[in-house]
Amino acid sequence: MQGSSLLSFAIWVPIVAGFAVLTTGSDRHAGVARMVALAGAILGFLVTVPLYVAFDTSAAGFQFVQLKPWIEAFNVNYHLGIDGISLLLILLNSFTTILVVIAGWQVIQERVAQYMAAFLFLSGFMNGVFAALDGLLFYVFFEATLIPMFVVIGIWGGPNRVYAALKFFLYTLLGSLLALIALIYLYNASGGSFSLADWYQLPLTLDEQILIFLAFFAAFAVKVPMWPVHTWLPDAHVEAPTGGSVVLAAIMLKLGGYGFLRLSLPIVPDASQHLAGFVIALSLVAVVYIGLVALVQSDMKKLIAYSSISHMGFVTLGIFIFNPQGIEGAVIQMVSHGFISGAMFLCVGVLYDRLHSRQIADYGGVVNRMPVFAALFMLFAMANSGLPATSGFVGEFMVIMGAVKVNFWYAFAAATTLIFGAAYTLWMYKRVVFGPIANDRVAHLQDINLREFIVLGVLAIAVLWMGIYPAPFADVLHVSVDELIAHVMQSKIPAP
Repeated sequence: MQGSSLLSFAIWVPIVAGFAVLTTGSDRHAGVARMVALAGAILGFLVTVPLYVAFDTSAAGFQFVQLKPWIEAFNVNYHLGIDGISLLLILLNSFTTILVVIAGWQVIQERVAQYMAAFLFLSGFMNGVFAALDGLLFYVFFEATLIPMFVVIGIWGGPNRVYAALKFFLYTLLGSLLALIALIYLYNASGGSFSLADWYQLPLTLDEQILIFLAFFAAFAVKVPMWPVHTWLPDAHVEAPTGGSVVLAAIMLKLGGYGFLRLSLPIVPDASQHLAGFVIALSLVAVVYIGLVALVQSDMKKLIAYSSISHMGFVTLGIFIFNPQGIEGAVIQMVSHGFISGAMFLCVGVLYDRLHSRQIADYGGVVNRMPVFAALFMLFAMANSGLPATSGFVGEFMVIMGAVKVNFWYAFAAATTLIFGAAYTLWMYKRVVFGPIANDRVAHLQDINLREFIVLGVLAIAVLWMGIYPAPFADVLHVSVDELIAHVMQSKIPAP
């Protein structure tokens, strides 16, 4: 579909809604700010639904394309379009924004308008990343996402929020600067074009491709984050408010995986294959080693943060084994991880709002006071462990099946996450939820209210739906993934 404005609506509706929220002013009008934010988030999701409904799963190439001149002096265009990969991530992003607004409804009492607006801006910027087909436009949106999250962590975060916000910002910014150098090189190599389609056809030498790949890797590996550039994530999660942790885990980490799929693989396919073993090794270290690190955590948020790093190792593993099961499994894993990690952080937020502690040792016997919460938390814990019939199983199983076709030992090492994931997740759940009531503060806990039940209930439905019937998610990927693999496997190195 050409000439559609749907993608522009997906980007700019939440951004405009964010500005509308800011006009509500001080906290005296906090109720109005919340209502405007919720309306903007819902409208932002509704304008993305036609993208899925009208998406042609049998067509190759990008759909809903929009092309307008932007900076004509440098041949920069406002060029948008999506394939099946970006479609799922846009839907996930817009869906998550609604839940984050509802989750912060009563928790955030200061600077409410600014808090809600930050997430609406973030939603629009991330949709811009997923829809951009111009290299500079991609970079602008990619960098713009740093600002709202930096503000959210730095203002509404915990005691060490300034340190965590600066570490998050500097890690991601420094990696992105190397990517910017690669973009400028590609601009010159293509004769003055920022179009991704032009860059996909560039006849670059292997040495050129390797240098460009490493520049992109610096930006996207930090964003995923891959071991050993992952250390900013636990700090950011621990200090961020619940909504910040949800969006960071559910959406922002996916920008790294998406960058590999949209830029690294198609622009420098030979270097991607040449360095695949290096990326796979780092991915397996994340799956195994970070899973063991999660086992020894005493802070619930930090445990889930390390769990995210381990599970995202599956994403990069799936991408760099270059077969349909692997790449489709990686995308499914990204969407599934968005549901599960978001739900896990929301569950920790529910407990923190009541006891103001994230330490596992401060809990015990929660099921005696919060049975409905305990049931939902159990579902998400099982999904995080990769239980069949939950979304956590689908992507991991597909990646393991794809890995078996490449190297049995890749699959064997990756499959250990099913053991480690169950160990650290269920051990945490057992210590927090089961057993006798640990102390007087736990004895006075109250079960989740209607607002919390709606947010967690919707995510529970999503986790089960994707686990039992993943076809609606997988069907939109087949053609896009096949086209990507065919492009990558066709060498672009010029003949000597």
